Amino acid sequence: MIKVLGLALYGPLAASTRYRLGQYVKGLADFGIDLQIRYLLGDDYLRRRFAGAPIHLTPLMQAGARRLFDLWQQDKFDITMLHCELFPLLPGSLEKMLLRKPYVYDFDDAFYLRYKIGKMGIAKPILGSKFETVIHGAAAVTAGSHVLAKYAGLYNPKTNYLPTVVDTDRYLQSHKQRGGSVFTVGWIGSPSTATYLSEIINPLSTLAQESSVRFVVIGGKAPFIPNVDVIEIAWSESTEVDLINTFDVGVMPLSDDEWARGKCAFKLIQYMACGVPVVASPVGANLDVVSPSCGFLARTAYDWVDSLRQLRNNIPLRLRMGEAGRVRVEEGYSLKTGLPKLATIIRNVANLECS
Repeated sequence: MIKVLGLALYGPLAASTRYRLGQYVKGLADFGIDLQIRYLLGDDYLRRRFAGAPIHLTPLMQAGARRLFDLWQQDKFDITMLHCELFPLLPGSLEKMLLRKPYVYDFDDAFYLRYKIGKMGIAKPILGSKFETVIHGAAAVTAGSHVLAKYAGLYNPKTNYLPTVVDTDRYLQSHKQRGGSVFTVGWIGSPSTATYLSEIINPLSTLAQESSVRFVVIGGKAPFIPNVDVIEIAWSESTEVDLINTFDVGVMPLSDDEWARGKCAFKLIQYMACGVPVVASPVGANLDVVSPSCGFLARTAYDWVDSLRQLRNNIPLRLRMGEAGRVRVEEGYSLKTGLPKLATIIRNVANLECS
């Protein structure tokens, strides 16, 4: 049995931790791989951050101590799998020193921008090249989108494209809850990604002047949209699939900037796995995931209105696109396709350690 120490930045409340690491644990065991995940910043930290509550120093110090203890135990494992970063604000050279075992570096966002732009950009002189250093030192890299893989490939030739996937035995389509008298547009995400919803306020409002529109927002703060019945629902792992199955259309608006271009289109994969047609901004991985058979790419406000109008008016089109989206996920974005890829990468790194 190959023993892998998984080091995640956030707890399982973070979708990236659940889907990039957590969902693989059971399946990897069938490949003779024991993945044990340790978190730095747990779910309580995320809940407080999403709620805008103060973050206290003592729990952060305790989290740091736990991580140091996990690193001290590295010799009990064959390799390490690092997701995002080992410690915030720690230079890449120090992270490499702390990772004594060969490691797989995994990321599904443009983390290499974290200390280059925005409020953390003040640390650019010291931390601007942190992720390039960590990527360069990895025995293998798994990147969640082609944009991320292209970037990582500049620093490490052993970079692998590994899209974020879903378990298609859990994400199942149900037509029983769709096709009601009110056209239902849906979005699922987190408070940090809900800011992109501003991109579709005017298109949804315009469409709602023609007929009733319901907009369901799961996991983030819903904006006020004139003429639209906006429903805000807290995210829960136990209800997300059922809620997605109430959508007539799933949307993923993005602004066209460097950070958004690094995103992995995971929302679209969730919708499509449930047989829901999609409309998305033509940015980053959205361009890879959305084909003409399963949805529309909308660049302008007019495109958004036109795409949503077509799906509102044509139920057979919605069904055809939903079915095509489901097939597309099964073939390229399912746990069944991702699991053997990750197992092969881990085995290759473990074999390097043994040689």
